Amino acid sequence: MEGDYTIGGAFSIHFKEDTKIYNYTTMPEPPSCTGSINSRELRFSRTMIFALEEINNSTELLPGVKLGYQIYDACASVPVAIHVAFQVSNGLDPVFYKGSNCSQSGVVMAVVGESGSTPSISMSRIIGSFNIPQVSHFATCACLSDKQQYPTFFRTIPSDKVQADAMAKLVKHFGWTWIGAVRSDSDYGNKGMASFLDAAQREGICVEYSESFYRTDPRIKIQNVADVIRRSTAMVVVAFVASGDMKFLLEELALKPPPPRQWIGSESWVTDPNLMKFSFCAGAIGVAIQQSVIPGLRDFLLDLSPTDVAASSVLTEFWEDAFNCTLTKIAEAKKKACDGNEDIKNLNISYTETSDFRIPNMVYKAVYAVAHAIHNEVCQEKKSIIECDKKSALELKQIVATLKMVNFSQNGYPVSFDQNGDPVAFYELVNWQKSESGTTELVTVGYYDASLPKGQEFNINRNLTWAQSGTQVPVSVCSESCPPGTRKVLQKGKPICCYDCIPCPEGEISNMTDSTDCFSCPSEFWPNLEKDACFPKPVEFLSFDEVLSIILAALSVSGACLAIITGVIFFHHRTTPVVRANNSELSFLLLFSLTLCFLCSLTFIGAPSEWSCMLRHTAFGITFVLCISCVLGKTVVVLMAFKATLPGSNVMKWFGPPQQRMTVVFFTFIQVLICTVWLILSPPFPKKNLTTYKEKIILECALGSAVGFWAVLGYIGLLAVFCFVLAVLARKLPDNFNEAKLITFSMLIFCAVWITFIPAYVSSPGKFTVAVEIFAILASSFGLILCIFAPKCFIIILQPEKNSKKYLMNKN
Repeated sequence: MEGDYTIGGAFSIHFKEDTKIYNYTTMPEPPSCTGSINSRELRFSRTMIFALEEINNSTELLPGVKLGYQIYDACASVPVAIHVAFQVSNGLDPVFYKGSNCSQSGVVMAVVGESGSTPSISMSRIIGSFNIPQVSHFATCACLSDKQQYPTFFRTIPSDKVQADAMAKLVKHFGWTWIGAVRSDSDYGNKGMASFLDAAQREGICVEYSESFYRTDPRIKIQNVADVIRRSTAMVVVAFVASGDMKFLLEELALKPPPPRQWIGSESWVTDPNLMKFSFCAGAIGVAIQQSVIPGLRDFLLDLSPTDVAASSVLTEFWEDAFNCTLTKIAEAKKKACDGNEDIKNLNISYTETSDFRIPNMVYKAVYAVAHAIHNEVCQEKKSIIECDKKSALELKQIVATLKMVNFSQNGYPVSFDQNGDPVAFYELVNWQKSESGTTELVTVGYYDASLPKGQEFNINRNLTWAQSGTQVPVSVCSESCPPGTRKVLQKGKPICCYDCIPCPEGEISNMTDSTDCFSCPSEFWPNLEKDACFPKPVEFLSFDEVLSIILAALSVSGACLAIITGVIFFHHRTTPVVRANNSELSFLLLFSLTLCFLCSLTFIGAPSEWSCMLRHTAFGITFVLCISCVLGKTVVVLMAFKATLPGSNVMKWFGPPQQRMTVVFFTFIQVLICTVWLILSPPFPKKNLTTYKEKIILECALGSAVGFWAVLGYIGLLAVFCFVLAVLARKLPDNFNEAKLITFSMLIFCAVWITFIPAYVSSPGKFTVAVEIFAILASSFGLILCIFAPKCFIIILQPEKNSKKYLMNKN
């Protein structure tokens, strides 16, 4: 159609180019197209005509200016697209007449199209050289955003880079990390898939296979791609494929449908109604251009009569294909003549799919963008009246510059371009769902808005149908997720999504799914059995509520009671010969010290504190020295008593009761001095032992100074050995007054217990160290009281006839 200004259009109305073989003897004919009509692309071209007619009838946009058009069929072919580019650059003039301005002869103001990325790239490289702006409605290759190579290219559909990010986030959202990938072997497929794979890698998604094909490839090539899909282990297939290419792949797969596959589609094919007949793709999810409402377009598309159709060769071909009849007077052998009763509204094809407009709205906005650019150059508003100069000679670079700044809304949909000629990206998320009638329908289930803040762009607001109309989200992973308590170890030679789950080593945890490493718990914490959390280590000490502690405490109290009872018995019979003959003062002092020895073992039970740690060791050391000092005193008294019986001996006056008391005080004072120095310089203190057991804390008393501890024990041992030696020397002295044999046995037991104690103390772990020390105290205390006092109590209570001076003097 002629007009004051002409806009070009390029659409792939046919699927392929009619290839011809030339013999180079005749002028080559212009390229032509063959195959059936692509009704979807025909609808795009008709939308352009509708938009131009709407603009021409507008009183606000270019009033008084008529826009014409030249629409070409590019056949989805690069050679034909290049031919179209030259046509819109040169016009249809076969000869440039002398004196004409060839640079503007028949040149269009802008070109709307092409639908494919590769033909658009070819066209842009040519018409860009002449500053002719190109506004595509369907070319999504991210490469076209490069203004160095394509300075005059614009588009109303978002770039594949944004689409690839949206698809990667979609895949990640459902937890799919193991996918297959197929793509068109074209700029759209190759570069779109490259963007997707980059985004997928950032999201931690692995690709089992990546296959490419093109509709013109030999069938064996497409067959191989279909076989790869059938054999793969990946449940999810991401297809960055042009609609025309996808048709050939799905036809090949339909011959032998693959196992259930979850298809993720790019906007090129996922909204194509022609492909929804392939039922094995039910449940497919993809990103789609926002569905739109264009008032009047539905009626324009469907208001076709045979008379209107006959005036256009393209519409005629479409009509005859759609109704399988012919409009020519001579009917073909295989077709009947059209009778004029055909109604296009009864057809179920892409052209008649007018329930929503997605890509047609992109065409519609592209035409309006060019019209606004022309309007801004030739029209001015004077006194609320818009006046346009339709004779204004427009420079093409003016249109390019003005297109960069257009910003308007049409039917409520904003139109603007960024510095790369791209619009703000907004996608709908669509799902192929089967209706009650069994047909596959396209259902909008969410959206992706790139203008929103990061993390908020993606939203799903409706239930989805999955592969084979399933209701559960399918699983597509190379390896199952590693639960907390394990870590991932990559399988050699495989992608990062293929791994084994190895339990965390002892003392380490992982508290999240798919952890790549385990980490140690803090020093006072330990993992639970599942190794997914750290809990405080149980604190172990010899507490009063344990069976062992109860037994030891009972023995301790029993021993103290035994010592007290013995003391009561001795006190009650203090005038009897047995008591008087055995140095009653030292005996009472020994019983008192033994009571303290028994009771001091109680200080070892319970949670160690600063005071209990100091008390338990010093009380033990001092009471035992007091005890041994008394025994030593008794032993010396026996020896001195027999020495005193020798003629002329006056030794007892040097070892009477005052001297005995001084000896006990002196020996005990030395131990008190040792303990005092120990407590002043480096006293015992409570300590958390984290090294003996990894899984628990031993609460114990640290010695502070090991020298102090062993000095206390060494002093006790020294006195015990000295006492033992003296008792051995006096063991065979005659007369019943001699208790040296009893002292010898008691000290033998005492020394044996404490010699055994040393290795047992050093080697016992945890609370058993304390138990060993208590046992040694009790054993040695019981040894003393039983060996020294039990025989005497036996005589006093059970054999009183022997408790007489006469019997003891052995004069019977």
